[in-house]
Amino acid sequence: MKTRGGPGAGGRSGAGRPRRPVRDQARNAAFDVMRAVDERDAYANLLLPRLLRERGIKGRDAALATELAYGTLRGLGTYDAVIEMCSDRAPDPDVRDALRLGAHQLLRMRVPPHAAVGTTVDLVRLRVGPGAAKFANAVLRKIGSRTLDEWLPIVAPDPADDPVGHLSIAHGHPRWIVSAFQDALGGPDELADLLAADNARPLVTLVARPGRSSVAELEEAGADPGRYSPYAAYLREGDPGQIAAVAETRAAVQDEASQLVALALTRVPVEGDGEERWLDMCAGPGGKAGLLDAIATYGDSAGPAGEARRPAGVAASARRARLVAADVQDHRARLVWQTTRDAVVVTADGTVPAWREGVFDRVMLDAPCTGLGALRRRPEARWRRDPAGIADLGKLQRRLLGTALDAVRPGGVVAYVTCSPHLAETRVVVEDVVRRRDDVEQLDARAFLPEVDGLGVGPHAQFWPHRHGTDAMFLALLRKRR
Repeated sequence: MKTRGGPGAGGRSGAGRPRRPVRDQARNAAFDVMRAVDERDAYANLLLPRLLRERGIKGRDAALATELAYGTLRGLGTYDAVIEMCSDRAPDPDVRDALRLGAHQLLRMRVPPHAAVGTTVDLVRLRVGPGAAKFANAVLRKIGSRTLDEWLPIVAPDPADDPVGHLSIAHGHPRWIVSAFQDALGGPDELADLLAADNARPLVTLVARPGRSSVAELEEAGADPGRYSPYAAYLREGDPGQIAAVAETRAAVQDEASQLVALALTRVPVEGDGEERWLDMCAGPGGKAGLLDAIATYGDSAGPAGEARRPAGVAASARRARLVAADVQDHRARLVWQTTRDAVVVTADGTVPAWREGVFDRVMLDAPCTGLGALRRRPEARWRRDPAGIADLGKLQRRLLGTALDAVRPGGVVAYVTCSPHLAETRVVVEDVVRRRDDVEQLDARAFLPEVDGLGVGPHAQFWPHRHGTDAMFLALLRKRR
């Protein structure tokens, strides 16, 4: 017996009428994210959650939309190479984005091939037109004729002749980023592991701001204690915004390395009595400022759960300090104001300081950078960055580090932080600034993070996704000489 589908069901709505494609909520949301990233330089991690909320997409459909959007953006370089091999002409941008979504399902997801092809063709028919759907069907069938392992020898350079080029295609990273990561690692041994970790979906990491929340409270909300930071907890599923402590800004989403570099700054001994003065120079949107503000006010006691993970020799403190948090952009300064309680928040340019020199005990400089250390969370960023822009960033980073050192008093300490492992943004910047001054010494940052192994040869500390499960955060600690 033949079953007749109703309108929108994917079957015929009547004799002789054309097939009407199903409006697949998850795939349509992923397609809209792809188009927005392509056309408007949107950020997927900001746009997709809003689309899911507005459209009421939940559960398995939300998970599918998330994997489709983020996974496809991570693998664009791989998928574009395969699409080019399977197409006799360059697809229009909207068709190309749909083909990328289909390629991700065919090559890296467990979607049955007939379903991956059929749903993608339906998407193109619905959003572009029937002619484009025929073209998409032909290309997708060619893509699905081989596995990813079978395609790579065809579309990627031979690893024996061009190992960087091969890894670039195989792991969906621009060649210049692969080369930069290899330089930062000091060789090729861990490079494939790092690139693979960059393409893995990261856990949502929460921070329980001391004196305002606790890891125990986050555990009660369904999180697991973090690996390193006494304030960290991992949320394996669910919306962090639904947790009361997060909604009330007593806790927040914050990568564990970001927590630890802030914590390291507070652990460096600084001589003096009375209330300390702290400065966060580039504080927006406020993650590190929120943690520093809580520690400044309440000390760094993390409660019983956190104390159990505090490293030997690192005691909890009950210090009193006052934090000044600044950002050059007013809207970012407002975000800092919303996430802190006791800090003084100002809109100010760190290269033209609004404060007197030599008055702060501790200065956090989370410098503007390429963000190459957070590609797990911002998958489209790898395709937007240009190596030509690193020189200008380096000039800004040097100026900001110079004013940070001017702001700290003799005996005080500056934390230079970037969410990038690129040598031109990390070691080279620090070495250049230290070499030009006779009033600065570099401390061994690893000594203030004894709970973490694998931070490199020093004196700086470098976190890695494949080693630590964190963003690739860089930390250098500099003391102003007396």
